[in-house]
Amino acid sequence: MDVDMVCQQLIDALGGRANVQSNMACMTRLRVGVRDMGLVDVERIKGIEGVMGVVEAETVQVVFGPGAVAQVLDAFATITGLPKDGSPEDAQAAEPHAATSSGEVGAIAAERKQAREAKRADRLAPLRRILKRVANVFVPLLPGIVAAGLVNGIINVANTATGGTLSGIWWYEAIHTLGWALFAYLPIFVGYNAAREWGGSPILGGVAGALCVANSAMPLLANYANNQIVLPLTGSVYNPAQGGLISALLAGALVACLERWIRSWMPRIVDTFLTPLLSLVIASLAIVCALQPIGSVATNAVYTVMNFLYAELGVVGGFLLSAGFLPLVSVGMHQALTPIHVMLNDPSGPTGGINYLLPVLMMSGGGQIGAGLALYLKTRNQRLRGYIRDAIPVGILGVGEPLMYAVTLPLGRPFVCACLGAGFGGALSTLFHVGTVSQGVSGLFGLLIVQPGQELAYVVAMIAAYAGGFVITWLFGVDEARIDEVYGT
Repeated sequence: MDVDMVCQQLIDALGGRANVQSNMACMTRLRVGVRDMGLVDVERIKGIEGVMGVVEAETVQVVFGPGAVAQVLDAFATITGLPKDGSPEDAQAAEPHAATSSGEVGAIAAERKQAREAKRADRLAPLRRILKRVANVFVPLLPGIVAAGLVNGIINVANTATGGTLSGIWWYEAIHTLGWALFAYLPIFVGYNAAREWGGSPILGGVAGALCVANSAMPLLANYANNQIVLPLTGSVYNPAQGGLISALLAGALVACLERWIRSWMPRIVDTFLTPLLSLVIASLAIVCALQPIGSVATNAVYTVMNFLYAELGVVGGFLLSAGFLPLVSVGMHQALTPIHVMLNDPSGPTGGINYLLPVLMMSGGGQIGAGLALYLKTRNQRLRGYIRDAIPVGILGVGEPLMYAVTLPLGRPFVCACLGAGFGGALSTLFHVGTVSQGVSGLFGLLIVQPGQELAYVVAMIAAYAGGFVITWLFGVDEARIDEVYGT
């Protein structure tokens, strides 16, 4: 694949350089912020070499798959001149006149006004904007989160296998420290990215996020005259880790909003000094007295819901979680679950760093594989069989977008059958109590992050998802008339 040529074709299909506002990437997708969605030619993007699918949300999400997307982002950012992982606000600050640099863009935009107004009327738009911001905060952190999670998993295996004989050796503890450090200081990175996403100075967000780092040396936690400091509103001692990453996210967003508001009226002569100072002072008081308790309530609510679905409903909850995950993936909203996975993989969290939710959700890919196999064996449409033949191998390895966007989702009924089939894998994953030590991979590669000793249980659950998707699709999901309508005869 000629990456430079692919990126140039992609920019043209996105409405030209003037219409591109930001670029970032997750594990499989290039996420492009555009000024006018009406200028984007989705069908043209789908025909570009290497593109596995396209998701239209608040950003245009172009699926390239793992590995390839990193190369595409490098070249795309070079051509656009925009920072990688930059928010639309960053791009606007760097290019305040870019939106009006092309008369053609403005003319076509006016012609597509009706389409834009229809999109704005979407009742889910506010929710999607919020989830997009959350995803923009956490997606750039995924490589570190994945690596640190795997380090912690390997350390646990090594300690068990060797009886702790490696403990105390400098190189072993150096590696161990990297796995520990990411989760210990992750609130700083979350606050940093949150401030950037909300249009503030990232470093101020990082400082605000530091208030959520559990460190016994924090002055707020010190003893004075043999007494700990008690907060005025809660009447209790401050607990930095109480609100988890949700508090760090809120802290970064708050300090960014404060900075923007203060800067709007602060005289320029003292802006450089007083704006960041006032932003941090005001934010620190609000974080300690209000945001931490709010974050704690939100974090406990997340755990309560997850515990109810997973522990209280058992296999029924596992079925529902797995069956309902593919629709989230199809609209790009699955990244909103990233902070939950991070909390579950935190060694100091309530599950000891073992994520029991992720294996349940990973079964959704198995349901699709089963549905694809049923379609391949039963349909007479050769074009569809070709799509399935190309998509099944990467689907087994954990990249399900090609199968979803090229096969099951366009047909509708097989997509529903895949969701229901995945539920059986989710039920077994819950029954076997399968957990992972990290995130970032799925399918067959999921064996790399499954808790040691649970590999067989994971495989059995995945086979159940395959079988469920296959049987349900074979019985109810194959409609030759619909297939010929979509793919031609």
